[in-house]
Amino acid sequence: MQLFTTTSRIIITCSNRLSPFLQMEIAALGFTPERIFKTGVELKGTLLDCIKLNLNVRCASQVLFSLQEFKADNADELYKTLIDFSWEDILHVDGYFSISSNVDNPTINNSLFANVKVKDAIVDRFRNKTGERPNSGPELDKTVIHLYWKESLAEIFIDTSGETLSKHGYRKIPGKAPMLESLAAATLLASGWDRKSIFINPMCGSGTVAIEAVLLATNRKPGLLRFNYAFMHLAGYKTAMYEDEFNKLEAQVIDVCGLQVIATDISADAIHISKINAGIAGVEELIEFEVCDFEETTIPEGENGVIYFNPEYGDRLGVEAELEITYGRIGDFLKKKCKGYFGYIFTGNLELAKKIGLKPKRRIEFYTSKIDCRLLEYELYSGTKRTDR
Repeated sequence: MQLFTTTSRIIITCSNRLSPFLQMEIAALGFTPERIFKTGVELKGTLLDCIKLNLNVRCASQVLFSLQEFKADNADELYKTLIDFSWEDILHVDGYFSISSNVDNPTINNSLFANVKVKDAIVDRFRNKTGERPNSGPELDKTVIHLYWKESLAEIFIDTSGETLSKHGYRKIPGKAPMLESLAAATLLASGWDRKSIFINPMCGSGTVAIEAVLLATNRKPGLLRFNYAFMHLAGYKTAMYEDEFNKLEAQVIDVCGLQVIATDISADAIHISKINAGIAGVEELIEFEVCDFEETTIPEGENGVIYFNPEYGDRLGVEAELEITYGRIGDFLKKKCKGYFGYIFTGNLELAKKIGLKPKRRIEFYTSKIDCRLLEYELYSGTKRTDR
């Protein structure tokens, strides 16, 4: 079995509502998606393609490579099919593997039981063939096998990512209620920011949005910040496969002449954390940090660009009555000080959003965790009318 050059089905998963932006990324890499669904994109390709996808995509969670699709009504049928699979072509006998799963089968009330059946089939296959077996456990830093099992349809995948791709590797200190990196990247893609004009991020927290903005503008891909993937532990893997793609990432980084990204927060601790995270990402020198209330944020006059807020939602942090005042102040700030810019507010509290007092041009749907969110877009041209509060 020529594992890395065999063509099969690839599923790139993502958080709910991110798939349109994941599709944009995949198409830009030269792939043709065959199916787009709420939490992912499907295409055809090889494990070499999976390496490229893992290193390049910002909005993804996992890159799954299909090994076999089959029918299984219960755990015994699952085991009988998988023990006949040539696992010795996939795994090293002296290696380590883990199992993940997405199971919805009426005979299974605990997905961990299905994981054990997959593990047992792999181990028994090795023992029958070699008299030895690889180690297994919960860590996702080596080879990962993924089971998708819905009713009687089962499919076994190589999870080529391992640890989730949604974390981009630079945020060692998350701060309070941080936005997931993949979500931040997707909202930037949704905004249509041209990646050249001014980008201002008041209330920046741990700096995720501002950092992702610079990474996007300078074409720094997530693969530049991560050095271990599950595909590296497969049988037949050669370091050159990864190095070729990594070298391409380094060559694609660009300098954007005059790029100005401003990140502010009233908390000196938040700015300190943001600087550390930006330093790990390699972009600290490209962000202007200010410790101030958002109303004191530097807004270059006579320019245009993007003002991006991600304020508290009220259900996890803060008191909602106090946040009503804050959201109102944000609206006043946008109207009075940000003319000529596009304003974006990402929020999971649509009632609080009404206190902004400006009519959004677009409302783009997202989720964060299980919270229904919106990215609200405001065109802040001269003469914008406030709505009645």
